[in-house]
Amino acid sequence: MPFKFEKLIVWQKSLDLATIVDEISKKFPKEELYVLSSQIKRAADSISLNIAEGSTGQTNPEFKRFLGIALRSDVEVVGCIHLAKRRNIISNDDFEKIYKACEEILVMINALKKSLD
Repeated sequence: MPFKFEKLIVWQKSLDLATIVDEISKKFPKEELYVLSSQIKRAADSISLNIAEGSTGQTNPEFKRFLGIALRSDVEVVGCIHLAKRRNIISNDDFEKIYKACEEILVMINALKKSLD
């Protein structure tokens, strides 16, 4: 693997999350296509993209800044699934699956940020 970020487990987990979100969002009603469905997919994709962008050729402080953006995107996904659950768009199982993945990624991003100090 030629890029540093490809070796990061947190990046790999964020790809898994984006795939899960993509699959679940396909079940959203059509009226959510350009609203919540789009928002949750962009937030989930943003996690891996910011980890990748920040890791390559950046200083540790710059990488930490990108990790902070990835972390906020992770939390945004959690906010989106709460809205989706309240609107009866996703099941409890789908909510839990995404929530647990986001929680795991949050812990991993924070650990990676601390390792850069």
